[in-house]
Amino acid sequence: MSKIILAFSGGLDTSVSVPILKEKYEYDEVIAATVDVGQPKQGIKEAKKSAKEIGIEHHVIDAKEEFIEDYIYELIKANGEYEGYLLGHAIARPLIAKKICELSDQKNADAVAHGCTGKGNDQFRFEATFRSECPERDIVAPIRELNLTREEEKEYAREKGIKIGSEEEKWSIDENLWSRSIEGSKLEDPNYQPPEEIYSWTQNPEKAPNEPEYLEIDFKEGIPYKIDGKKYKPIKLVSKLNEKVGRHGVGRVDMIEDRILGLKARENYEHPAATALLEAHRDLENLVLSRKEIKFKRIVENEWSELVYNGLLNEPLFEDLNEFIQKTQGKVNGKVKLKLYKGGIKVVSRKSKDALYSEDLVSFDDKTLDQRDSKGAVKYHGLQSRLE
Repeated sequence: MSKIILAFSGGLDTSVSVPILKEKYEYDEVIAATVDVGQPKQGIKEAKKSAKEIGIEHHVIDAKEEFIEDYIYELIKANGEYEGYLLGHAIARPLIAKKICELSDQKNADAVAHGCTGKGNDQFRFEATFRSECPERDIVAPIRELNLTREEEKEYAREKGIKIGSEEEKWSIDENLWSRSIEGSKLEDPNYQPPEEIYSWTQNPEKAPNEPEYLEIDFKEGIPYKIDGKKYKPIKLVSKLNEKVGRHGVGRVDMIEDRILGLKARENYEHPAATALLEAHRDLENLVLSRKEIKFKRIVENEWSELVYNGLLNEPLFEDLNEFIQKTQGKVNGKVKLKLYKGGIKVVSRKSKDALYSEDLVSFDDKTLDQRDSKGAVKYHGLQSRLE
C-alpha cells in the first residue's frame, strides 16, 4: 500500500492536495502533519478539523521550543534580514520539512509532499531539506505540478466539499511565533493600499497609545532573556514582546521582495517582537564589538540571510558562518532600552560590562587622551589622495 506524508496547514493549498494525491497520484494513504512553530491555537484546531472532515490521519508535531532555541536565537545572533524581511517563515520551512521527514521514517512512507505553488520560495526551502533529510523519499508538489491557479483550487475545493475559511477567501495568511505574512488577492497589486483589516498583531499607529512606552531588553551571549528586568522562557519572551511592541504599531512591513526565481513580489509582514529584538541586538553589538568585527560581521550576515531565504540551511557554508557568528556573541552581554511610539522604535540607551566604550577617552572634558598625540596621524591622513 503506497503511503505519503503531507505537510499540512489546513489552508486551501494543502486541503485540496489531499484528494489530488489520492485521485491523480493514486496514493492509498495520505497522512497529514501540522508542525506547530507557533501558529494560532485556532489555526491548529482548524487543521485538525479539516483533516478529520477530509477523512485522513493527522499529526500535530510541537516544534515551538526547537524553533525558538535552535533557529530564531541563531537568527537574532546573525541579525537575520533579507531586503527588510526578517525571515520568520523562511527559517521555519527547513524545520517543518525536517519534521515531515522524521514522520515519514516512522511511518515508512513512500513519499513526502507539500502544497507550495511553482511561483514562490517555499518549494525551494521544503525540497532542499527533503532531499537532504530523507533523500530516499519521492517528493510530490501537486499544486505546482498541476499548474493550478488559486481560483481553480477554490473551485476544486467546492467540488469536493472542502470548506474554505473566510480569511482564506480574502488573503493568504501564514503565522508563526516570529512573523505573520499576508499576501494574495488585491495585495498582489503594488499600487493597492493594504486595508487595516489585514493586520492582526499590530495596532494602527494612528490609534496607538498617545504616550510612548519604554522597554528594556537584556541579552546574554547574544540571546535575549529579560524584558524590563524580568526573566522569561523563550516562547513567552517572544510572545510578550509581540504583544507589547505590536500595541504601538511597530513591526509592519510592506515591501517589494525579490523571490528566488527572480520574480518581484509585493509582501506584507507583521513582526513586532522581531523588530524590537533585532534593533536592540544590533545596537548592543555596536557597543561591544570592534569596528573590524562589525564590518566583517555585516558581510557574514548578508550571506547568512540569503542562505536562510533560499532554504539552504544544510549548505556547509551556513555552518561555517554560524561558527564565526557564535564566536562574536560571547561579548554581546548587556541591556538596551527602546522607545516605542506611534509606529516608531528607537534605541535610547544601552549598557554592557563588555563595552569597548571609554567615557574618559572620548569626553571633551577629560585629558586622559592627550589631544596633541593625534597630530602626526592627522598629518598623514589622506596622503595617497594628495599624491595623485
